[in-house]
Amino acid sequence: MVYSSSSIRAFGSLLCRISNGVYLKPHHSCTLRSVFLLSWNFSSSSWYSSSDIKVLPLELQSSNSVRKIWTSSHLCMGRRSCKIAGRKTAQDLKKAKLYSKIGKEIVSAVKKGGPSPISNTALAALIEKVKELDIPKDIVDRNVKRASEKGQEAFIEKIYEVYGYGGVGIIIEVLTDKVNRSVAAVREVVKDNGGKMADPGSIMFKFQRARVANVKVTDVDRDQLLTIALDAGAEDIIEPSMDEYDTEADSSESRVYKVVSSAENYPVILSKLQEEGIKFKPDNGSELLPTTPIEVDDEAMELNKELMSKLLELDDVDAVYTDQKY
Repeated sequence: MVYSSSSIRAFGSLLCRISNGVYLKPHHSCTLRSVFLLSWNFSSSSWYSSSDIKVLPLELQSSNSVRKIWTSSHLCMGRRSCKIAGRKTAQDLKKAKLYSKIGKEIVSAVKKGGPSPISNTALAALIEKVKELDIPKDIVDRNVKRASEKGQEAFIEKIYEVYGYGGVGIIIEVLTDKVNRSVAAVREVVKDNGGKMADPGSIMFKFQRARVANVKVTDVDRDQLLTIALDAGAEDIIEPSMDEYDTEADSSESRVYKVVSSAENYPVILSKLQEEGIKFKPDNGSELLPTTPIEVDDEAMELNKELMSKLLELDDVDAVYTDQKY
C-alpha cells in the first residue's frame, strides 16, 4: 500500500497525539487512506502501574494489522507534588527496612539462643523493641519460624564506607547471611552510580553514634521541646530543614526534630517526653550522625541522593547515612 506524503504527515500527527494520551479529531483536510479504530485494552495482562506511573496499551487497528502504542501518564504535577510523593515512598521504604532489620536480628538471636524468650534474653529484648516501635507481632512469629528452616544462616553485621560526589562520605549498614553477596551488590551499585569504595575507618570517624528520639514538628512547640529535652540531659536537638516548596501541610509526616542523647541517658529522655505528653518515635537501636556536615552544590546533592536511594533498594542494606548537608 502506497501513502501520500500528506497522509504520512497526518498519521504522524495522530500518533503524536495518541502517545500523549489525547485524541483529537484530525482536520477534515487531512485524510488517511486507511481507517483506524482506537480502543483501550484494560485486561490485567496489559495494565502496568506503580505508585507514580500508569501505562496503558492503545491499540490501532487497520484492515490488516494491529499495532500497540504504549502511553504513560505524567509522573506528577509540579515539583511540590513530586516532593510529597517522594516522601511517601521514602517513608514506606524506611518502614520496610526497619521490619527487615528487626526480622534478621530475630533470626540471629534465635540461632544463638533458641526460640524461647524466657531463656533467650536477646530475643526477649528484641520482642520488647518490637512493642516499642509498634511493629506487627507476626514479624516476630514469622522470623522465629524462619530461623529453624534448613539452610538458614545467622546474620552478620557489616559496615561499608563510600565516597560520594563533592567529597561527601556515606556509611552503609548491612545485616546479611551471605557476606560475599552483599559486598558484591554494594560495589556494583557504587560503581554504577559514580561513587567510590573507601577504606575501613576513613569515613566513619566523621560520624558519632547516638540514640535519637524523633518528634514531629506538628506535635510540639519548638521552645517547649528544647527546654524539656535539654533539661533532661539531651546532647542536641537537630531541627529539620525547610525549603520554599515545603508547607505546614507537608510537615506532619515528614519533618521531625531529632532529640540526640547518649545511650546511657536515652531512657531518661524518653521517660521525660512521655511525662510531658510529647509524642515521639524511638530509633531502632542507634543512628549515625555527622559531626561536621558538608555543603555541596545542587547537582552533587541530587547525584548523592540517587546513589543512596539505589543502595537502600538492596535487600541486605538496612540503613545509609551521609554527612551531606541538606
